[in-house]
Amino acid sequence: MNLVQFLLILANTLMLVTGQFLWKYGLLQRDKPFESLRAIIELMFSPYILGGLFIYGCATVLWLFIVSKVDLGLAYPIQSLAYILSIVGAYYLFGESLSGLKIAGCLLILAGVACIGLSARYA
Repeated sequence: MNLVQFLLILANTLMLVTGQFLWKYGLLQRDKPFESLRAIIELMFSPYILGGLFIYGCATVLWLFIVSKVDLGLAYPIQSLAYILSIVGAYYLFGESLSGLKIAGCLLILAGVACIGLSARYA
């Protein structure tokens, strides 16, 4: 895998996390987003929800391109960096907790991704 392919996977990952953040923000704008069918329909037409869906659609197209060029067994684990980005982003953007166990889990994910990346280099 070359640098461009890695950057494409990273861009895809950032797009997925951004979509999730938009969905979360859109949900936080509503008091009871699932109270009724009308509330759900209104939620689905929220600019934040629609924006997240659009970004997810773009990420899907990019992902199809990525998996046509990069081994899935290498690309998909790198995409697990989304877990780390979402935990850190949720802490800063939404005030969610960031515990020692979450940090340890993030470090384990990083170690796993590094091992997979190195295995591809020496395969």
